[in-house]
Amino acid sequence: MTAEQLLNFQPSDARCELIEGELRMMSPSGWLHAEIIGILTSLLGHHVVQNRLGKIFGAEGGFLIGRDPDTVLGPDIAFIARENLPQDSPTGAFWPGAPDLAVEVLSPNDRTGEVDEKIKAWLDAGTRLVWIVDPRMQTVTIYRSSTDVVVKTAGDVLDGGDIVVGFSTPVDVIFAISR
Repeated sequence: MTAEQLLNFQPSDARCELIEGELRMMSPSGWLHAEIIGILTSLLGHHVVQNRLGKIFGAEGGFLIGRDPDTVLGPDIAFIARENLPQDSPTGAFWPGAPDLAVEVLSPNDRTGEVDEKIKAWLDAGTRLVWIVDPRMQTVTIYRSSTDVVVKTAGDVLDGGDIVVGFSTPVDVIFAISR
C-alpha cells in the first residue's frame, strides 16, 4: 500500500499506520492510554506554544517518513522545532519527513518487536528524540539513538533537552492519574 492509498482507506473504528507498505491496524487503547496522552500533550503543548518553539501534533496526524515502500507513522504526540519548519506549509495530507520528537504511549496490546520497529523507523528517518511512555511500568524511555537510551522513573524529571528547550516535568506528574 502507498501513502496515497492509506489516505483514502476508511477503516471502521481503528487507527492505522503504514510500515514499509504494510498496513497495521491499531485498536482503541483505553482510557489510561488516552489520559496519559492528554496530560503529556497539555504539558508539552503549553510549553511549545508559550515559548514559540515550533509545532505540536496530536495522534491523528501522520508523518510520511519513507517511500518505496511507504512508511506513514502517527505518533501519539510529535513536535517539530521552529527552525526545522518549512517556509510554506506542506501540501500533502501527511507531514513529509520526521518530527524532531516522537512520543509513543504504550498500549496493553503493543508488542515489543513492533515498538522496537517504530523506534528504529523514527530514528532512521531523522527523529532526534523518541519517548516511549509505559503506563504499566510508569517509565519513560528516552532514545536519542539506538545506543543512547535513558530510562526515567518515579522521582526523575523528564526534560526536552536541546530538542524541546526548557521543557521539564516530573515523571510522577505524567502518571498521577493511576495513583
